[in-house]
Amino acid sequence: MFQTLTQNHDLITKFQPLDVELRYVFKFFNQEPVVDGVDLDIKQGEFLTIIGAAGCGKTTILRLIAGLEMADAGKVFIQGRQVTNVPAYRRPVNTVFQSYALFNHMNVWDNVAFGLRLHKKLPKSEIATRVQEALMLVKMADLRSHFPSQLCAAQQQRVALARAIVNRPTVLLLDEPLGALDVKLRQEMQLELSNLHQYLGLTMIMVTQDQQQAMSLSDRIAVMNQGKIEQVGTPQEIYEYPQTPFVADFIGDRNLFTGVITGVDSSSIEIETTTGLKITVDRTEKTPTQLSQSVVVRVRPEKIQLSLYRPSVLTNCFAGRLNQVMYLGNHVSYVVDLQNGVTINVLQPNTFGSLPERDTPIYAWWMKSDCIAIQSLVFRYDQEYVPVQSTLSKEHDGVHNY
Repeated sequence: MFQTLTQNHDLITKFQPLDVELRYVFKFFNQEPVVDGVDLDIKQGEFLTIIGAAGCGKTTILRLIAGLEMADAGKVFIQGRQVTNVPAYRRPVNTVFQSYALFNHMNVWDNVAFGLRLHKKLPKSEIATRVQEALMLVKMADLRSHFPSQLCAAQQQRVALARAIVNRPTVLLLDEPLGALDVKLRQEMQLELSNLHQYLGLTMIMVTQDQQQAMSLSDRIAVMNQGKIEQVGTPQEIYEYPQTPFVADFIGDRNLFTGVITGVDSSSIEIETTTGLKITVDRTEKTPTQLSQSVVVRVRPEKIQLSLYRPSVLTNCFAGRLNQVMYLGNHVSYVVDLQNGVTINVLQPNTFGSLPERDTPIYAWWMKSDCIAIQSLVFRYDQEYVPVQSTLSKEHDGVHNY
C-alpha cells in the first residue's frame, strides 16, 4: 500500500513545474567556498526546507535566491527565467527573517503596506484591499493600529509574514522564521505556516537547524554540509534511508557503527565493526555488498528492543548493562553499555510500569530490517567526517555561468 502511494506521488510530482533552479552554484567568502557547486530543484507550490549545521551555507543559498548575494559561479533560475545577476527588488521573491525586520516607527498596517507603496504603482484602494487580506490571513487585522513594541514575538512574526505575502510573490523564503519563539509559540506558528502554505499554494523555502520543524512542515528536505547538498528527499526518505554517513549522523538520534563487510548472501550482509560486534543487515538494491568494503551501520534508538532475558533472535542481539535511565513522560530513554566499550542509545514507549534500575544486566537487540549499511567513502574509523574537497578552485575570477 505504502509503495503504491509513493509511486503515485512520484508520478504526480515528476512533471511538476519548477519554480526555483540552482545550477552548479558557487559562492566564495575569503576565497573559501560557502556554497560549493550546488544543484537544486524546487517544485512549484512545494515546501522545501534546507537544514544543516551552523555555517554550512544554507542561509547563503537563501540569499542567492533572493538576490541579496550574487553567485560567483553557476546559474539561478526562477520560473524558468535566469536571475543570476538580477537585483533583489526585480525578483518575484520575498523573505521573512528571524529578526522580523519590522519598522518600529510604523504601525502594523503601515509595516505591511510599506512594500506596496514603495515599489508598486497601485491605487490606494488596491493597497488597502491587499493589506487587509494579508492581515486577515495571519489573524492580525484587529491589531492593525498597534506598533511592533506593543506586540509579542509571535504577533511580530505574523506581521512579518503578512508583509512578505502582500506583494504576492512567486517564492516565499523563510530564514529561521521561528527561531526567536519559545517552544509553545513555535508549535503554534508551525501550524500557522502549514495552513498558510496550503491556502496560498506558494512555493516556500525555509532554512532551519530545527529538525522537528523540517520534518513536520516540509514536502521535501535538503540536507546540507560544508557548502554541499548531501541528500534531498521527503522527510521519511531522509530519516529512514540516509544516503551518506553525514545524513545518517546528522538527522535524528542515532547509533552509528563503522566496520567492514565480512559476509554476503542473497538476503543480507554481515558486518564486523571496529569494536568487534557482528551485525546483520537486510540486503536491498542500495546496500553495499563488496567483501571487505568499509561501511557505516545506522540503527535508530526507537528500533532497539530491550529484554531482561536473552530473546530467541539469532542476530543483532548483544548483552550489556544499563548505564542511564531517563524518564521522558510518554517515553523512556536508556543508555546501554555493550561489550568492548560500545555505548548505544535506546528509546522506548513508557508502559507506565516500574523502570529498571541503573547497572541492571540487559539484552539489546534489533531486527536486521531495522538497520541500514551505507558505503563509507568519507568516514574515518574514528567516526570523524571528512569533507570532500571543493570542486571549484579557490582562485576564481568574476562570475562564471556554466
